[in-house]
Amino acid sequence: MGIIKECEGKMPLIGGNSFVADNAVIVGDVIIGKDCSIWWGAIIRGDVNSIVIGDKTNIQDGAVIHCTYKKASTSIGNSVSIGHRAIVHGCKIEDSALVGMGAIVMDNAVVQSSSIVAAGAVVLENTIVESGYIYAGVPAKKVKKIEGELLEIFEKTAKNYTLYKTWFEE
Repeated sequence: MGIIKECEGKMPLIGGNSFVADNAVIVGDVIIGKDCSIWWGAIIRGDVNSIVIGDKTNIQDGAVIHCTYKKASTSIGNSVSIGHRAIVHGCKIEDSALVGMGAIVMDNAVVQSSSIVAAGAVVLENTIVESGYIYAGVPAKKVKKIEGELLEIFEKTAKNYTLYKTWFEE
């Protein structure tokens, strides 16, 4: 069950039926909902501000979730997928959003529900990623409306990770 550490008198709270990989690190003022999965090498560091993660959210291998001291907390909604090695910092990720592998989302940005930040994209400070669109590039820009079969990616990915975590539960 990972490395879970208190910081400044605040201990992370992890909801029921959640999976935390052995070398994941969760520190300080962190609340994680139920049915979540925190994968190998993920770091969730609520040492300088708070981090709240909703239900059925997956934080994939090597992702870093952090915030800014006395300035920007981090909020991640329900059924969100944070891809491998993504960085989510001092921002808000709404329900059913997907942050791709290696993407970076900076302070005070908002990734609205049912939107995608493409792999490798950099969402600059104060940017709003609009619901129903894919944002890609450096800096990230709106590139495509999400429609057709792609609309299923949010529920499908969240369901898949809810299944995958059961393979490692004791």
